[in-house]
Amino acid sequence: MVWTLQADPQRHTVPREVSVRRLEPADTDALLALGPDSAWIHASWGDPLSLAASGHGWAAVDRKGRVPAIACTYFRGTRYEDITGRGHVPSWNCSVLNRAGRLLAAWAAGFRLVREYVHYAVGSPVHQSRLAAPSRYP
Repeated sequence: MVWTLQADPQRHTVPREVSVRRLEPADTDALLALGPDSAWIHASWGDPLSLAASGHGWAAVDRKGRVPAIACTYFRGTRYEDITGRGHVPSWNCSVLNRAGRLLAAWAAGFRLVREYVHYAVGSPVHQSRLAAPSRYP
């Protein structure tokens, strides 16, 4: 699913049992617990610890230290780029199965759905329970 920034961010109420905060090195085990299907999230950083220590990752963390939703920079250059200043539109990509990413992150931050596409992954097995999307959209 591809979302583009089309609205002002909205205030969003976070459930009491969840806090949204910057990732820290102490969150490395929680990132590992996401399992191999989610390893792509930290792949561009090298490993979970590098992402957690980078200062470029944010997560919803529950009282037990689990991470139900994460947002981070996937690729980062050495210089800052003003995306909108160059006439480009910021985008958000997430799986149709990532309900938390769609509702808590994309929609609340002002991103709106533009299109859906099929994402093929090679060399990374998908668990049978994740092959079918339970529902469309929020």
